[in-house]
Amino acid sequence: MSRLIYLDNAATTQVYPEVLDAMLPYFTEYYGNPSAIYTFAGNAKKAVDKAREILAQGIHAKPEEIYFTGGGSESDNWVLKATAEAYEAKGKHIITTKIEHHAILHTAEYLEKKGFEVTYLDVDENGLVNPEDVKKAIRPDTILISVMAANNEIGTIEPLAEIGAIAKENGVLFHTDAVQAFGHIPLDVDAMNIDMLSASGHKINGPKGIGLLYIRKGVKIRSFVHGGAQERQRRAGTHNVPGIVGFGKAAELAFTNMAERSKKESELRDYLIERVLAEIPYARLNGDRTKRLPNNANFCFRFIEGESMLILLDQNGICGSSGSACTSGSLDPSHVLLAIGLPHEIAHGSLRLTLSEKTTREEIDFTVDKLKEIIERLRSMSPLYEDFVKKQNK
Repeated sequence: MSRLIYLDNAATTQVYPEVLDAMLPYFTEYYGNPSAIYTFAGNAKKAVDKAREILAQGIHAKPEEIYFTGGGSESDNWVLKATAEAYEAKGKHIITTKIEHHAILHTAEYLEKKGFEVTYLDVDENGLVNPEDVKKAIRPDTILISVMAANNEIGTIEPLAEIGAIAKENGVLFHTDAVQAFGHIPLDVDAMNIDMLSASGHKINGPKGIGLLYIRKGVKIRSFVHGGAQERQRRAGTHNVPGIVGFGKAAELAFTNMAERSKKESELRDYLIERVLAEIPYARLNGDRTKRLPNNANFCFRFIEGESMLILLDQNGICGSSGSACTSGSLDPSHVLLAIGLPHEIAHGSLRLTLSEKTTREEIDFTVDKLKEIIERLRSMSPLYEDFVKKQNK
């Protein structure tokens, strides 16, 4: 392959050289277990503490409110299962949305089998949750509201501050899956009244296999992994020191460069969207036009099957996706696209392109030019498109 254009940064990101450099000494030189009491382990413990401080500052939390996990999916599972267990005496009702990541939706389904009741809120055609719907769904036995900060497929940013205010007013815990938003847009757990927040290192140019869960002081959810006293006895297991260090360094870079990176990515994203909508017939942008992540563009193309489009893009060195990486290989259309009202046949023709700060205008031009050729080729083989054109020309 002569070139690689990576436009699947919502799935995972490149580990930056500065991040790798920060991690390497903790594999070889400072390899001590930070839970040990001897001096040699002190370097590892200091590194873990420093990363915890950086991550906390980025969302205006306290370091002791940050708990390290194996990633966003573990954090989401911890929130739902442990909250259900801890607050079961108060009630067994949970509120979430139809467009959440499967780490939330599948865990909610698991809890339903355990006797909990879950309300799955609708969203509008842009994927936005109406805070009034959240308010109306609250019952005396509601113990948790979980609404993602930004959708991983269509990029829509949700009204967290409004939802957080409603949750606080009603005495209900509020969690947000911020895996896609963390380090990309400003988040303030106090201003937004967020009680728990999930994030993951590999979405911000950090390593895979490391995440965090913010738990506000006073929230009484219990341990998720048993077997040791790590993470203030709430999450057992030897610390992944290199991963934690890498997560901290990636977050430091992300928070420092957020405004500049967001401006660059937004401008390039808008250029991509404008070219596609202007030059490819029967294309649709999915998600809110302005309330969206800086690097996210998600389209549907009528009379196109998404998998064929991805294969042909790949043959040209272009990496994209048709939805969440966690549903790769599934023949079902995206649950997010169905939730915003798209019919199955259109939802099947989706394409998500997610940029990075290293993406260039030249790469976007090449991608759009190839995409036009690919869609024209696929439609030329579609009897549905042929019939449609005939009807249009009558």
